[in-house]
Amino acid sequence: MRDVALARHATGVAVTVDLVIFTIRDDRLQVLLVERGKQPFLGMSALPGGYVRDGETLDRTAMRELNEETGLDGRRLHLEQLKAYGDPGRDPRGRVITVAYLALVPNLSAPVAGTDARAARWVPVESVDFDELAFDHAMILREALERARSRLEYTTIATAFCTEPFSISDLRRVYEVVWGFPLDPSNFRRKVTGAEHFLIATGQRSTPEIGRPAALYRRGSAQLLFPPLMRSG
Repeated sequence: MRDVALARHATGVAVTVDLVIFTIRDDRLQVLLVERGKQPFLGMSALPGGYVRDGETLDRTAMRELNEETGLDGRRLHLEQLKAYGDPGRDPRGRVITVAYLALVPNLSAPVAGTDARAARWVPVESVDFDELAFDHAMILREALERARSRLEYTTIATAFCTEPFSISDLRRVYEVVWGFPLDPSNFRRKVTGAEHFLIATGQRSTPEIGRPAALYRRGSAQLLFPPLMRSG
């Protein structure tokens, strides 16, 4: 499909969508990377993505690519447009502008490679070799990572990493993994339970093998976090 689209736009500008898909697996923030099965950058790691098809919106392309790479419905997940990247030299095949999307998803099983990828895998962010990423995907990944970290301060998207119902400890661990440092449990509980419409108590409790049962919650109606939960605090 990519070759057909590229040929169709050979005399103009091609448009693609690339996805930065973050999840938390094995208590680490991980990103979905594919191994390119075609030139250019044959064998190198890259973000999943594809060309925008005729009659297809950017959002629809992003949701289709997300479904093809993860099997998930983008309408049920946190999926937002990150930025457009259009450096004239970013793709050696010609002028290609890509629109990057950020997706935050709960813990997923091993992914299946798409049509032009040899393999797909979850990679811990701290283990990514940014110098070995194809195209300008190192820049895209870095900016997506900062977007995810900053969005946790002002919005309620941290719950996108959680499978409902979840405990306060589960939610705190999301912040710790994404931000990369530990948080005080009591202070965190006070802030998130005091934020307007952030969490809704289910009335249920967990049944741990060890320790006391924890109260369980589901995400509330708020999209913005008020008051915000600042990294500096």
